[in-house]
Amino acid sequence: MALYAAAAAVLAGVESRQGSIKGLVYASSFQNVKQLYALVCETQRYAAVLDAVIASAGLLRAEKKLRPHLAKVLVYELLLGRGFRGGGGRWKPLLDRHKARLKAELARLKVHRGVSRNEDLLEVGCRPGSASQVPRFVRVNTLKTCSDDAIDYFKRQGFSYQGRASSLEDLRALKGKCFILDPLLPELLVFPAQTDLHEHPLYQAGHLILQDKASCLPAMLLAPPPGSHVIDACAAPGNKTSHLAALLKNQGKIFAFDLDAKRLASMATLLARAGVSCCQLAEEDFLAVSPSDQRYRQVQYILLDPSCSGSGMLTRQLEEPGTGTLSKERLRALAGFQQRALCHALNFPSLQRLVYSTCSLCQEENEDVVQEALQQSSGIFRLAPVLPSWPHRGLNTFPGAQHCLRASPETTLTGGFFIAVLERVEVPSSVSQAEASAPELRPSPAPKRKRRQRKAAAAPT
Repeated sequence: MALYAAAAAVLAGVESRQGSIKGLVYASSFQNVKQLYALVCETQRYAAVLDAVIASAGLLRAEKKLRPHLAKVLVYELLLGRGFRGGGGRWKPLLDRHKARLKAELARLKVHRGVSRNEDLLEVGCRPGSASQVPRFVRVNTLKTCSDDAIDYFKRQGFSYQGRASSLEDLRALKGKCFILDPLLPELLVFPAQTDLHEHPLYQAGHLILQDKASCLPAMLLAPPPGSHVIDACAAPGNKTSHLAALLKNQGKIFAFDLDAKRLASMATLLARAGVSCCQLAEEDFLAVSPSDQRYRQVQYILLDPSCSGSGMLTRQLEEPGTGTLSKERLRALAGFQQRALCHALNFPSLQRLVYSTCSLCQEENEDVVQEALQQSSGIFRLAPVLPSWPHRGLNTFPGAQHCLRASPETTLTGGFFIAVLERVEVPSSVSQAEASAPELRPSPAPKRKRRQRKAAAAPT
């Protein structure tokens, strides 16, 4: 199966220092980058365990044509993963010949180390903590279906719908084949942690987007009404762009910029699968885009999610195992770029509302960048107070910083994230007040648990 060969190639590249996991995944020709990334990260996390089991079982001696990195991926799927995907192709019969021996060696290793669970075999630094308890968030793509129909589809597959959640405890309590509607985002379904939906037909058809809740907040808080012109300044890989298109109902324009051609190519595939038709992709540095260009004279909304340290990412420890904090030089360079990008975005003449977000936990990339941009805007923009009930606020480093949002596995059951919403204090004369006002954010009513008599989500063809 192509997935396993691609994962083995990434692991080999990481070992030979050709790049990071994420960089090599995006550089591969495998289209489902999230699926590939997840498999590589988990295989890497259990690398020492897999090496020990493979050596004890004599797998590479018995199968001389099987390369070590591929063997590691396959044995992970067999013993620790969710079984072979897509039938496993030609690798399943090969591994089946050694299945009993491999399982026996894993059991022997547990006895030797005095543990009963697979995760207890990991080194302390690689064991899952609060990040492993983050639920699987699934955004319903309203360009192709609706929450009611997606819920009905899962119910027909034997899942138990629990209605709308009322607290984080409801999300923590999810087990088995239960799922629930997020209390804040009406199109966000929540499944137990580690639920794998990469092979689900609705996901493969673009009806569902696998996207962390924190990553859904930027587009929701930007809230561009249908017909708006929007800039997605650092757009790849494209989940937030597809969310913007859904909010726009494909009416209006999204100008999406990114410098990485391969990431843009993957993004184009993602957007096509999601049914996005209002987006113009450009392989261009956002900092080189002129605010005075007539093409962007109607842009009132900008989403800026720039390159960052990624220190809030759930799989960050798997990207660079054993490393400590970022160097001060690297952090300064990132913050400098983020600062320039945010100040540049605020120069677009018709801009009314901007969301700045990162998947970083570092103050230097978050509150410090926002504070400096606000100071340079000379009072033209201010922080908008949003989601007053959100439990995790910005660090109290300057007046108004509490209007910023933070997220973490511990406080919000999401990945680590930072969000600031900036709005223009005075509306430019060229833009009407009605056009400038952003819609009030109110959760839609929860779909009823009782099955409704309506057309169900059609299975993709």
